[in-house]
Amino acid sequence: MKIAMLAPIAWRTPPRHYGPWELVTSLLTEALVARGIDVTLFATQDSVTCATLDAVVPAPYCEDPSIDAKVWEFRHLAHLFGKADQFDLIHNQADFPAHAFAHLVDTPIVTTIHGFSSDRILPMYAPFQDRIHYVAISEADRHPALRYAATIHHGVDLNEFSFDAEGSDRLLFFGRIHPDKGAKEAIALAREVGQPLDLYGIVQDQGYYEREVSPATDDSLVHYHGPVGGTARIVALGSAKALIHLINFDEPFGLSVIEAMASGTPVIATRRGSMPELIQHGVNGFLVDGPDEAVEALARIDELDRATVRKTVGDRFTIEKMADAYVGLYRQILGG
Repeated sequence: MKIAMLAPIAWRTPPRHYGPWELVTSLLTEALVARGIDVTLFATQDSVTCATLDAVVPAPYCEDPSIDAKVWEFRHLAHLFGKADQFDLIHNQADFPAHAFAHLVDTPIVTTIHGFSSDRILPMYAPFQDRIHYVAISEADRHPALRYAATIHHGVDLNEFSFDAEGSDRLLFFGRIHPDKGAKEAIALAREVGQPLDLYGIVQDQGYYEREVSPATDDSLVHYHGPVGGTARIVALGSAKALIHLINFDEPFGLSVIEAMASGTPVIATRRGSMPELIQHGVNGFLVDGPDEAVEALARIDELDRATVRKTVGDRFTIEKMADAYVGLYRQILGG
């Protein structure tokens, strides 16, 4: 089985700090290679992989301003699809632009839909659903107008996340600084209960950051650290009392949620999108419907056993489970 894995080019694969699509692409690629599958990763030239790296894009466009995103994305796609007949299957992790090439090649294509942002993107999905095998990353993110080959949850390498049995008194926000992700709500909760809050993530909405986050850091309670990677990222996820995930949109999955839980950190999340698929209420976190319930949940957070929180990830959201599901899908598409 020869697989062409198409990564996004916003960030390196794997990312240095932020880049959830690139991270999942990397995790799956390395797991497939470990199973003896012949994988060629199409990603940026600085990407790191045990697979064969085939790259024409000099650098990620979110890291190098000289890289024009549109120009290099289509150069990236043209490079892969020009070699389509060398592979048994193309796995597209890079959103809908790849679909423009779908009818030009005979190679089967799988597209993992990392988030169905709005119906505005439907014209680049619906007309191709007889040609491309779509994978949803949660049941909540399935669009009623599309047919799906499978729902496959993301997985993480549990060994990468050190277990912290104690945590601390500090709350954690881990995600994009954007209204969708609920940094404002996390800050309000921290102030309500008088507990310190650490915020990590890229600023995706500068105005929102300047209105809601920057002024909050004037006191000693709230600390914004920016994006974080490597060992510091692992420590941040594992050392918190709880991850506060009071989102304002229907989260397609929420990789930071299972990463925190893999470290033993329970999660308090708004009951939207995929959160009920990830969080077992009263076991690895709490699902809430507003700020008052978030305060109540935080008061009960010490009732949760952090070893059990980690075990729920080992039972349901490992890279092994994700890779097994994709290999099963590949074989089904290729006829065994």
